[in-house]
Amino acid sequence: MAKAKSAFVCTECGAEYRKWQGQCSSCREWNTLSEVRLSAARPGAATGATSTVHGGYAGGLSREVVDLASVDLSEVPRLSSTFAEFDRVLGGGLVPGSAVLLGGNPGAGKSTLLLQTACKLAQSRRVVYVTGEESLSQVAMRAHRLQLPVQGLKMLAETSIETILAVAERERPEILIIDSIQTMHLEDIASAPGGVAQVRESAASLTRFAKQSNTVLMLVGHVTKDGSLAGPKVLEHMIDASLLLEGGADSRFRTLRGQKNRFGAVNELGVFAMLEHGLKEVKNPSAIFLSRNEEQSAGSLVMVVWEGTRPILVEVQALLDESALGNPRRVAVGLDPNRLAMLLAVLHRHGGLFTGDQDVFLNVVGGVKVLETSADLAVLLAVVSSLQNRPLPRELVVFGEVGLSGEIRPVPSGQERIVEAAKHGFKRAIVPRGNAPKRSPEGMEVVAVDKLAEALDAL
Repeated sequence: MAKAKSAFVCTECGAEYRKWQGQCSSCREWNTLSEVRLSAARPGAATGATSTVHGGYAGGLSREVVDLASVDLSEVPRLSSTFAEFDRVLGGGLVPGSAVLLGGNPGAGKSTLLLQTACKLAQSRRVVYVTGEESLSQVAMRAHRLQLPVQGLKMLAETSIETILAVAERERPEILIIDSIQTMHLEDIASAPGGVAQVRESAASLTRFAKQSNTVLMLVGHVTKDGSLAGPKVLEHMIDASLLLEGGADSRFRTLRGQKNRFGAVNELGVFAMLEHGLKEVKNPSAIFLSRNEEQSAGSLVMVVWEGTRPILVEVQALLDESALGNPRRVAVGLDPNRLAMLLAVLHRHGGLFTGDQDVFLNVVGGVKVLETSADLAVLLAVVSSLQNRPLPRELVVFGEVGLSGEIRPVPSGQERIVEAAKHGFKRAIVPRGNAPKRSPEGMEVVAVDKLAEALDAL
């Protein structure tokens, strides 16, 4: 009997080694190598794979060498998920033959979103929903509570990949949903479900089937305590789109962000509201992030951030308080704390305002995470407002990147940001000179600045 082969895979970066070692040579992390048992290919697997190949983008399984200029550039038709916000994050809809991974914290609404999508799609398309964590009665109870149309949706309570693939071969679904990948297992792999080997090989088998049969594969994935996807990083390399559903238990709003997408923009943002009958998409996210108090308060300012393919107006709040500690605190929620420390140094050097004896707290309202540098100028002006205890005008909006020499640099899509602010009734905008429009929107005054000192004077 042949000896079972094994390899050691890093759970952080997916690098593979023939023997165990303490440190991964690729990502330099310690004690991250786990043993993966490699199962031998089953007879006929290689020949059977090509027999089920259809068209679509995954039709590249052909072994013939072709010239790049001769490749058909006709766009692959997309399937609507029935949610406009979901389609936006996906880049326009579901692509046949693609694998989509949906992650999120427990209770974020992953299963709810996919169940709503599956029930609506099942009215016109072949959908198979595989549940490995809940029983069929539990899923049916949730669908009844959400008042979803349940006719036509094929359900399967199973955790064996071999059984799931056999059912999928028989049913030939257009959309296959797996909830969740951490509960699935292959009989050839001698490890428990959720382990590195099982997650990796199960996802590989499902993805291979999706690409060969032109099926949309949607996987649910768990996340760790720090919010990253549980399991080996190689799982993120195998799939085509990685989406993260975020939202705290104390908030009824959920944000769906694209972390990887081979068919659309990365960092695209979709906003949903968790209501009694499930998730409902929010058409105008800026409206919910701008629910400000009528009374003006110091340290509050509205900025325009760019999320994927659209601008969103969010409020940033700053609070400065005299510190009783030798090392004042710098706390930023929704922003990069390291960048906050850098901006405070720029404010001292080029703005003449000292904050070394102050505790600085920053918060982006609504739980939005700002990943771009266009928030720099708004952050500094909010800090100055709190430091001087001087409220800023409610009709003021600000955006711009701040350099180490105190210059205000332009940011991408500046014209669209200004137009979005004008639509929401803002009358004054402080923007980088490189983003100043030739003609300001009607009813809005645009102040273009080159230096941080000019922005402070414009207040």
